[in-house]
Amino acid sequence: MANFCNVLLWLSHQCLPLRCLVCANPGNDGLDLCAACYAELPWNDHACPLCALPLPPDEPAKVCGACLAEPPRQAGAAATFLYAPPIDRLVLRFKFHQDLAAGRLLSQLMLHAVPDFAQHPLLPMPLHGRRLRERGYDQARELARPLARELQLPLWTGLCRSRATLAQSTLDADARRQNLKGAFAVRATPPARLTLVDDVMTTGATLDAAVRALRRSGLQEATLWVCARAP
Repeated sequence: MANFCNVLLWLSHQCLPLRCLVCANPGNDGLDLCAACYAELPWNDHACPLCALPLPPDEPAKVCGACLAEPPRQAGAAATFLYAPPIDRLVLRFKFHQDLAAGRLLSQLMLHAVPDFAQHPLLPMPLHGRRLRERGYDQARELARPLARELQLPLWTGLCRSRATLAQSTLDADARRQNLKGAFAVRATPPARLTLVDDVMTTGATLDAAVRALRRSGLQEATLWVCARAP
């Protein structure tokens, strides 16, 4: 389904004028986003380099207190945006309302702020088969495919969801960690280094569980690249 919809998206972009997905004004600079809405995007350009948590503007860009107290498994993390308007609405449309045009725009915008560590194979965070059937597409893979293509990086898909879990958005931090125990399985030997790609990072529990499973299977270094970071 996602491939068919992507073909329709491509055809529409060849035949129809660009239109801002936020305000419906004409698009700009090859994007379905006008210049005014682009200027309002909540870039996350002052953040902890290990967990991408936004830092106060008057503090230097450095490792945050939480990562100093308990260093994360990943070697680095970047979130292109804060999870704030209008990005939050675009993510919700993409993730829950089958708006693949919004996903295409988000992926294009992620390429406007490529992290320095994005030099290794990209791993889109997988959905469980049941959720994939319900949704019809994997939003992380839809983000990662164009990133890999534009950056000329391999797409590695050797990680899978071994069991269904509750929706993380309904749980607190401790419950999220418990919910993810045994949630991932590695189907092939991973490369030495991977960059995991996802739509939103909140507590980081899902990405941490994935990195833990990959490290057990031989991964040496993981980095995280997400579209948006929830403070």
